[in-house]
Amino acid sequence: MNPRRGPISSSLRNHLRQMSRRRTMQEMEMVEARWGSNPRFSGGASFRFVRSEGQIFPSQRCLVPASEFHMTVSGGKQYRVRLEDGNFFYLAAIWEPAMAEWPLSFRVITVAANPEVSHYQDRHDAIILRRQRMQWLDHLLPEIDLLETPPARTFIVEEINGGPRQKRLAV
Repeated sequence: MNPRRGPISSSLRNHLRQMSRRRTMQEMEMVEARWGSNPRFSGGASFRFVRSEGQIFPSQRCLVPASEFHMTVSGGKQYRVRLEDGNFFYLAAIWEPAMAEWPLSFRVITVAANPEVSHYQDRHDAIILRRQRMQWLDHLLPEIDLLETPPARTFIVEEINGGPRQKRLAV
C-alpha cells in the first residue's frame, strides 16, 4: 500500500487517511481510516483531536504519515507547517474500531504549540519523528517523553495563498 503523506488539514475531516498500526506484535499494517471519532458516543459530535496532557494511551496507538499540517486562523487565513529540515513525519494518534455504520477511525493527539506555531494558535498535532515511530507504537517510551512540544526552530510556517502546493511526499 502506498502511504499518502500529504497535508493534514481540517477540511479532510470526513475523508479517509492512511494510518499505520500494530496488527500483532510481529506485524504492522497500513489501513485507511476516517479522521474523527464516532459521533454516536459524543452527542452527535465527531472529535478529531485529543489533548496529550495528563493522558496515557496504553492501547490503540497509531501513526498518520504526513509531510505537513495545516492551520486555519481567524479571518480564514490558512498556513502550512512543515519540518524545518524538510523530512516527513508522523502524527501521533489513537484509533477506534469500526462500529455499526461508522468506519475504523482515529483522533490526532495534540500538544501545546511550539514558538513558531504559537503565533497562530495554542496547540498543534503531536509530531513523531521517523526515528521515534516504533517507540510510539511499541510503548518503548512514556507518553511524556514522546508527546512533548517541539523546541523552537523545528517548523517552517508558510501562508497558503492558493498557489501550487505539494499534494504528496515525493519518494
